[in-house]
Amino acid sequence: MNRTKKITKKHMGKVKKANAKLNTTNKPKYVSKAERERLATLEAQEGVSIVAE
Repeated sequence: MNRTKKITKKHMGKVKKANAKLNTTNKPKYVSKAERERLATLEAQEGVSIVAE
């Protein structure tokens, strides 16, 4: 690999990382199936305790 190609590759890598930081998405973070189930059971228990009071 020649010197110019090495320099270009390094520069393009930095540009790519900078562009990736700028283009963030509003997509919600992934929550696993087990975690969703656990949260649902906690919410259900919390609802039962509120009704019982």
